[in-house]
Amino acid sequence: MRDTKKAMNGNKTARIMHITLLALLPGFAVFAWHFGIGVLLNVALASLTAVIGEALVLKLRSRPLNSLADGTAVLTGALLGLCLPPLLPFWMVAIGAGFAVVFGKHLYGGSGNNVFNPAMVGFAMLIISFPLAMSHWPAPFSTDAATSFTTKLNTSAAQEHYDGITAATPLDAYKFRIASTNDEFFSVSGTQETNWQTWASINLAFLMGGLFLLYRKLIPWQIPASFLATLGVLSLVFYDGGSSASLGSPAFTLFTGASMLTAFFIATDPVTSPGHRVGLLVFGAGVGLIVFIIRSWGAYPEGVAFGILLMNATAPLIDHVFVLRDQSTMKPT
Repeated sequence: MRDTKKAMNGNKTARIMHITLLALLPGFAVFAWHFGIGVLLNVALASLTAVIGEALVLKLRSRPLNSLADGTAVLTGALLGLCLPPLLPFWMVAIGAGFAVVFGKHLYGGSGNNVFNPAMVGFAMLIISFPLAMSHWPAPFSTDAATSFTTKLNTSAAQEHYDGITAATPLDAYKFRIASTNDEFFSVSGTQETNWQTWASINLAFLMGGLFLLYRKLIPWQIPASFLATLGVLSLVFYDGGSSASLGSPAFTLFTGASMLTAFFIATDPVTSPGHRVGLLVFGAGVGLIVFIIRSWGAYPEGVAFGILLMNATAPLIDHVFVLRDQSTMKPT
């Protein structure tokens, strides 16, 4: 009976992971359209390394390898790969994915036992260890319709493009724009406007995939709603019409960086988020608050990994507080 129940749970997990990977495809496709083969290489290498790393750890722990079929390792690698700069040195991608699986997952006992989101553990290790490489983003490919998708995926053409042209992400450029107003920032040769539109289209694609997960009821609505609402409200408060001290409009904040990927695919990890319905709102709002603080005043242009990991650590406390509250309000029978 126990083996049958375990098999049923494994099948359910595998189904959820496979649907989640399917929901990532729109964002992945638009990301690859704009940045080329580097996105594909990152995701493929990170996923492969995660699977190999998990297989080795399972072998060392004398555990059956059939758990590899649940898709959790592949999803961890895919999420990590989507967060990395395209064509990051392959050995860094491999180290990050291996670290994510070993130290973010199996150090705590494997699937279902980890405290922290494995993909964000790997990302945090990379950005702390290799900050320069992790901030080295290529400029997006031209959005001119005459530029064929085949050309964009050509390895030599992509490598030449990446070697010759780099650009700060919109978050990075806006954060360190010195004394420019919002209008001045976006009016410089139209470059920043194009860069922002590129990232907005990527975020819209991940939003589509996230809405699909909500439609299938595979993720709770509370986390993306509270995360995005917190980012939106804080950016509205600190926007001040776009002066040189502005922290960016709500639209800019919500549709740049990894906002939508975080809201629907990273923060909603059921293992590392609270189980209480109200606690999910607190968790999402907490991630949004930390991300906004780091984006605005921290040393890094993006704060997703640190926001997720810090709130992962508070998830048991959040559940404890709200469960105690529910128990205290229950009427005695």
